[in-house]
Amino acid sequence: MHNAYFQFAHPVNEPVLNYAPGSAEKVALKKQLAAFKAVEMDIPMYINGQEVRTGKTVDIRPPHEHKHKLGHFHQGDASHVTQAINAALAAREEWANTTWEQRAGIFLRAAELMATKYRAHMNAATMLGQSKNAYQAEIDSACEIIDFLRYNVHFLGEIYKQQPYSPQGIHNRVEYRPLEGFVVAVTPFNFTAIAGNLPTSAAMCGNVVVWKPANTQVYSANVIMKILIEAGLPAGVINLVYADGPTIGDISFSHPDFAGIHFTGSTGVFQTMWKTIGSNINKYKTYPRIVGETGGKDFVIAHKSADPAVVATALARGAFEYQGQKCSAASRAYIPSNIAEEVKKILVEQVSSFKIGTTEDFTNFINAVIDEKSFNKIAQYIDNAKKDGQNIWVGGTYDKSEGYFIHPTVIETKDPKYVTMCEEIFGPVLSLYVYDAEKFEETLALVDSTSEYALTGSIISTDRYAIDLATKRLTNAAGNFYINDKPTGAVVGQQPFGGARASGTNDKAGSMLNLYRWLSARTIKETMVPPTDYRYPFLQEA
Repeated sequence: MHNAYFQFAHPVNEPVLNYAPGSAEKVALKKQLAAFKAVEMDIPMYINGQEVRTGKTVDIRPPHEHKHKLGHFHQGDASHVTQAINAALAAREEWANTTWEQRAGIFLRAAELMATKYRAHMNAATMLGQSKNAYQAEIDSACEIIDFLRYNVHFLGEIYKQQPYSPQGIHNRVEYRPLEGFVVAVTPFNFTAIAGNLPTSAAMCGNVVVWKPANTQVYSANVIMKILIEAGLPAGVINLVYADGPTIGDISFSHPDFAGIHFTGSTGVFQTMWKTIGSNINKYKTYPRIVGETGGKDFVIAHKSADPAVVATALARGAFEYQGQKCSAASRAYIPSNIAEEVKKILVEQVSSFKIGTTEDFTNFINAVIDEKSFNKIAQYIDNAKKDGQNIWVGGTYDKSEGYFIHPTVIETKDPKYVTMCEEIFGPVLSLYVYDAEKFEETLALVDSTSEYALTGSIISTDRYAIDLATKRLTNAAGNFYINDKPTGAVVGQQPFGGARASGTNDKAGSMLNLYRWLSARTIKETMVPPTDYRYPFLQEA
């Protein structure tokens, strides 16, 4: 056994490639898109390092071209969940005892493979399977997941170095153990980086994982899993299964070795999980860690001093990049009356210039929403707004004949508590309310009280007193608060991400804070010369 101390230097964020005409990255990405589309992929589950096929398959089709079949995945059932849990528990002891530098080496190698050999694979899979344009894919399925892996290695190394004070004659130390049991990772469709981070952050800490991705993200999840295996991830450490959510929950949450859930998804599902875990608490060997990032109804409030062009651009990007399917997307806006007309003019002009279509056409800014269920839900909100007499500034149309396309829509309402100002829509719909420019403080109270969520939000102003006031009054309204920017685009290591209230447990992915949740500390005290008599000096009178 070596006796060296290893340090993993502070990384820098992965550079975002620009995919300019004729660039090497653009040529490689277009080639990979064509290669993926030319083959129908047969995607297995991965249990104990083995590919598992059930013969019960589900088709995978691009949301923007639903007549084309990319392939299919093999759907699992309760038996496969049980197999995955057993495989994880069988791998647990050896993985937990693997030295830190060896564990770290696997994930650093995976990051390097994603940054080089498989960058085009990661991006192409995300573009086709989740309908992201090249830039949105690049910042997600390349840069962010690479950053998560590299930064988490650095952060965990820093945590391991943290040790208590030892006075003369005593040596104190802290060991950071993995949790006692297995962790379940349930990941969403909208960010490939989140899908990669939730299982790997727990595994990096020495835990074993059962990973259930969204069905609409399986295409890119398969690429991640293949890369992890190539990077040297041992069998059983992360087990990728495609069973339905209730089946995963029923089996995992009733198992005595269930140790934690790492979740990103809907608020309703997370609350049901929490309730189930609570009702089963007497069954577990230890209190499970419950970590979740859920919904958002993210806001932008502009002050009367704001530049209308800055406001309009923050809304155009913040509300409509990736079709508004970001949990951080600007979904409600509060515009002061003195600049409302100018904001409207610029915003309508910008949104009207968006090109909409497939991801393979790199000139398209807007692509499709994820599936027909989402399409129908969003369309219903738009139709209801029209019926209710709300003012549609731009958009308001949709078409699913070729793909699930919703035209970016801006709704102005006279009622700040209108349904689209309050409910999470998760699509390219922005609702805004024009307020009296002299009632900024009252509007801050409105922003704070309108939604159950508290994920992201922003203030746009050139008045520093107004910025200071908003920052203080909206302390609890957003876990990520932005000044003079859109409320999206958190970067690993720069803006740790998460929200409170109904938006989650605010454990801040992209920082040390999240990793602490997957560690169990053990304090060890060693006394160099122990006492040989129980008597203390205070017992003596003379």
